[in-house]
Order: sequence, then structure tokens, then C-alpha cells
Amino acid sequence: MPRYVVKVTSIPTKTPPGPVAFPTKARRVDRVALLEKIAQLGSITAAARAMGISYKGAWEAIEALSNLSERPLVERSAGGSGGGGTRLTAHGRQVLSLLRDLEGELKGLLMAIGSGDGTFERFSQYFQHMRRLNLKTSARNQFRGTVASVSRGAVNSEVILDIGDGETLAAIITNESADNLGLAGGVEAYALIKAPWVIVTTDESLKTSTRNRLCGLVSRCVEGAVNGEVVIDLPGGKSVAAIVTNESIQNLGLEVGVRACALIKASHIILAVGA
Repeated sequence: MPRYVVKVTSIPTKTPPGPVAFPTKARRVDRVALLEKIAQLGSITAAARAMGISYKGAWEAIEALSNLSERPLVERSAGGSGGGGTRLTAHGRQVLSLLRDLEGELKGLLMAIGSGDGTFERFSQYFQHMRRLNLKTSARNQFRGTVASVSRGAVNSEVILDIGDGETLAAIITNESADNLGLAGGVEAYALIKAPWVIVTTDESLKTSTRNRLCGLVSRCVEGAVNGEVVIDLPGGKSVAAIVTNESIQNLGLEVGVRACALIKASHIILAVGA
């Protein structure tokens, strides 16, 4: 059976002196194979090396998977000379086991449709997992959730999306878009947020007009020639990435372990639903 893949850009794991050179050639990352390698090797560094991809590319794929899953798929621990460890959570092992099992059972899918032995139901679970893992967009941040409420105005609607672990996102979209997407309480939807649209602050008492605030600990901070990428790990295992200027990174004192908040305007959230 063909694998489901997502394109990421391979970027060096270490920043060389001077401006950072980003390769233009993209590499395809097999997300399921990456989970398998992490389960086997217990290290995302080793898994990335075994698959011939960059450490950063591997983590971006894992972060995307965790944001699209009901619960975290991996957990990591700080390490010394080995760089720490990464292993699958109980939910991650369950998902991987389901994907492994169903690959073989798909060959008998047509026979199983009317057999009543539960295989078709398991295929449906497999299909739902693969549909989530295979979501491809240019938005760096992708969150799967359930619509909690839709408040309709004269022109726009406010949609509250429950993304789990006590976190919600509020999005403002047109009434026409809400109707076209069929948004209503209980509907599964995705929130897409481009990294440059995310504002980062270390002042949790700061009052702003932004509707959404996601707070956690900085897990990655990489400076480029002008801008840098900041990744904030949220308490429930999800993460949010932001692109900010190097000057802002320095002024805010952003580095791994620092507590920070991602501020996102409701109008900067794109909502999507499955076909």
C-alpha cells in the first residue's frame, strides 16, 4: 500500500556562521515511517538520521502530527551527550499499531464490507487517521478540533474551536464561509495559522486586542539572516510556531525553556473541514 507523505524543506541542524542558506530542494517525509523509526530507536535524532532527513524536518513533521491528533503521539525527555530521548506515547503506540495492522487487512477490504467481523469498522478508523495525517497546507500551524459554538452576526460569524486539553481558538469568518463549511456544534474542523501571523510575548499580563492566547515553554529558537523561528510547546503536547525578527528574539530574551505566549488574531485563523 502506498505511504502518505508530506513535503518539508530539509534544513541543516546546525546554524553555520553568517547568513543561513536554506536549500530550495524539498524532501518528502513519510510520517508513518518516522513514527516507526522513533518507536524502534527511541530518539528523533537517530530516526531522522536513519531516514536521511534533517532533525528540524523530523520535528516539524512530529509537531504537525501531534497538533492533528486527539492526544500527543510522542513524548521527549531532556538528555545529555546523546541529546535526550523521544518515544511514542501510549496513544502513539496505539495509532501506529492500528496503521500497521490495517495495511495488511486492506487487501481483504472488499470481502470484509459485508462480513460483519469488525474489519470494515477498523478500516474506517484507519481512514480517519490517515486523512488527518495527510493534511497538506502551506500554513505552519495546523490544529484539529471540534466546533464548540458558532455565533452569527450580520456579516461574520465567530467560531470557537475546541482543540483539546482545555485550549480553544476563536476564528472570525464570513457567514457565507460558515454555511459553505457546514460549521455547527460538534463538527470536526481544522484551524490553519501561518507562522508570520503569530505574535510572541513573554509578558502574560499584557493586554491586547488579540482574541487568542496560547502559552507554554519555548522548545526551539532558531535565528536566520533576518528572521527566526520560535516554537512554543503547549501543556497538552501540541505546539505553535512563529516567525519573528531576530531583534525581537533578542529583546524578548527568547531561548529554550523560557515561558512565552503566542497571540493570534481571530481574523488570522483559516478554518477548514474534511471533504
